[in-house]
This record gives sequence, C-alpha cells and structure tokens, in this order.
Amino acid sequence: MYKKGVIVIRTEITIKTLLENSPDGIITARQITESGMHRSVLQKLVKNGELYRYGRGLYIRSDIWEDDFHLLQCRYGRGIYSHDTALYLLGYSDRTPAKYTMTFPKGYNAPSLKQENIIVKRVVPDNYTLGIIEIKSPCGNPIKIYNLERTLCDIVRGSGSDIQIVNGAMKRYAASKEKDIHKLMKYAGQLRVKPKILHYMEVLL
Repeated sequence: MYKKGVIVIRTEITIKTLLENSPDGIITARQITESGMHRSVLQKLVKNGELYRYGRGLYIRSDIWEDDFHLLQCRYGRGIYSHDTALYLLGYSDRTPAKYTMTFPKGYNAPSLKQENIIVKRVVPDNYTLGIIEIKSPCGNPIKIYNLERTLCDIVRGSGSDIQIVNGAMKRYAASKEKDIHKLMKYAGQLRVKPKILHYMEVLL
C-alpha cells in the first residue's frame, strides 16, 4: 500500500512539473510516456476536470484560455497559416475567418483533417517553404504563417478570397513604407502570379 502511495505522489509531482514547465498549458501523451508514466493518468486528469482533451495525444490545462491557432498547429505541425487567415493574423484584414486556412506540402494527408473546421491547401515542396515566418497568436503563443508578400501572392492566385479583402490588402501594402517590392515580385515569379501582382502595383503605385 505504501509503495502504491509513493508511486501516486511521484506521478502527481511529475505531471505538475510538466504542466508548470509548459508555457502554453499543453501536455502530450508522448511526454507522459517518456516520463515513464502510463497514459491512463491523462484519462483520470480529464475525468476530474484538470485537463481537457483537444485531440489525439494533445491535452490542455482546464484553466488555460484555449488558443485555437496555436493548438491547431500543435496538432498539425506541418500546417502553415495562409491566405485570408494569414492576412488577418498580419493585421491586413479586419474580417475574422469563418474557417482557418492552412497550407500543407503535397502528399501530406491526415485523416482527421477532414473533421477540422479548416480550409486545406496543398503546394509543391519548393513553394511550401517559401516565406514561412513565426509570429505570436492573438493569445501570445508562437505560430507559423506565411509572410505578407507570400500571402498577397496567395490571395490573388486562385479563387476563395473575397475581392474586397484582396483589393483592401493590396492598397494598404502599396501605401506602406515597409513594403518590399523586390521580394513581392520574386515570390510572384515563383508562384506564377507575376502578371496579376504587376497589374495591382501599376495601378496603385
């Protein structure tokens, strides 16, 4: 009985340490296994209300504000926020996306993606890595998105983006002192949207 009690105490201490060392309040099933504990402890913590199960192998402290941007990317590490979602996160759109848009490399496929409230885009590997940056989510957690120049190319590239949002973002970019036309044209060439981007810049500059 004494030995069992010691094990329970050690388990509680280990979990408490893991949670305290997690700045975003997230703990994974993998962390539990690597710490030498059985994953059933997670089920107990969910049952007593200390943790919330966000997805397979991903758990959050119940007293932490749920950061969907950060959690979704923790679940799908290869997903990069793009298009209208990136535009919103970069402050170039006031419209909160009804669905988040994430870009994945071609060939990546997770069955659970179909169950998520997200718009999935897939691109060739060379274009997948183009313009990835890290910023803070609205809740202050690190997330990966495409930079502004890449995002502008994406939203003029295909269908799906509201023309008013596109026009507003292009106008704001053209008026910005921080615009990088050289980078924009370089990206536009690689993503094969140079004629469209040139048209916008010729009209707005």
